[in-house]
Amino acid sequence: MLATCTLWSGARADDRASATTQQDLRQQLAAWGIQFNLTYIGETFANPVGGVRNGAIYTGRLDAGTTIDLEKLVGWSGATFHANAYQIHGDGLSRSYVGNLMLVSGVEALPASRLYEFWVERALLGGKLLVRVGQQPSDIEFIDSRYDDLFANSALGWPGIAGIILPSGGPSPPLAVPGVRLKAQLTDKLVGYLAVFDGDAAPPGPGDPQQKNPHGILFRVQDPPWVIGQLRYNFELGTTALPGTIAAGAWYHFGSFDNQSLDASGRSLADPLSSGEPARMRRNRGLFGVFEQLLMRSPLDPAKGAGLFIRTSVSPSDRNLISFYLDGGIQFTGFSAARPDDKFGVAATYARISRDVRRYDQDLQLFTGIATPIRDFEAIFEVSYSFQVTPNVAVQPIVEYVMHPGGGSVDPNDPTQTLRIRDAIVFGIRSTTTF
Repeated sequence: MLATCTLWSGARADDRASATTQQDLRQQLAAWGIQFNLTYIGETFANPVGGVRNGAIYTGRLDAGTTIDLEKLVGWSGATFHANAYQIHGDGLSRSYVGNLMLVSGVEALPASRLYEFWVERALLGGKLLVRVGQQPSDIEFIDSRYDDLFANSALGWPGIAGIILPSGGPSPPLAVPGVRLKAQLTDKLVGYLAVFDGDAAPPGPGDPQQKNPHGILFRVQDPPWVIGQLRYNFELGTTALPGTIAAGAWYHFGSFDNQSLDASGRSLADPLSSGEPARMRRNRGLFGVFEQLLMRSPLDPAKGAGLFIRTSVSPSDRNLISFYLDGGIQFTGFSAARPDDKFGVAATYARISRDVRRYDQDLQLFTGIATPIRDFEAIFEVSYSFQVTPNVAVQPIVEYVMHPGGGSVDPNDPTQTLRIRDAIVFGIRSTTTF
């Protein structure tokens, strides 16, 4: 017994010494301007009701990154370097079971080890202008809200319309692209953003973009560019100065896109006499807006409370699967003294299938004589609660209701080809651990 206690005490002492050594190392690296982060997200989702078929999956993503203050490290004034990489494993509920457009989870991706971000940023004009160059995503700063970070559905991060209609889903997880981003503090309340990205993370042609750029190191710069700009205005509401933001912007893609209903001769793609090759449409564009508002402050922490967000976007119908998009939600945090860091939220998304896609579906009924479904919209409703178990571990149960998966697409299991994919109910649990 004495020997066992001695060994146990020695092990505890070794653990404490190791933790102290790690902390000392972190502090020394921070003094040099070097920071590391390591986060693991593991999640299980199941759809016992609806979808293409019922099932369950596990998905995991390890995110390893570093941020280096180059001014501290090498004396380059106002410069910062950042890089991070993903190790993704497991299956995806949307691609394997539900069949929906707006993925059940933003973590869902094909298994791979891939570089994500790799950029350098320089602060100029006393920090009022930030210039970032390198491989980077767009979803962190553009069409984003501080109150959508709780939610699991992919569309509640990078908006569903952008992830669906842009080549390779646009610069968002798991595919970032080379680009240049400018961020300017125009006034105390007004911030401007402008970025030029390569227009596609993967080479042209058929196939999954994640398979065509399997490790995120193609660094493509030869594709027609994608340009996006945004103005963000910050304000305070009422006598308690509740913070809010209004953002508006536009994007423009210089590539070519398939017409959704006609071939090059102007004949319906559903017509048996059609060439089957869609007419090519030059360029693509979109408008978007974001509103977010803190509705009430937490009695425990004025920085927390109930926050509302609403986002919307439109794009042309003739060259896009989705022409109108709307999402919104509300997030609560800081309302329990026992659990001050827990978060609860409800949110919903709506993606309308474009007029030209519906026209194609109508023509398909006409030419085949089969009452195939006419796609109309896909919508998601999500409820989520994040339990902050320790400062480094959060556990999050999630429920999603998926309406009209695939926009109301034909159920591939229906031999008559007249039934839609059934609405799905999804249950999940996510754990997030930071090291």
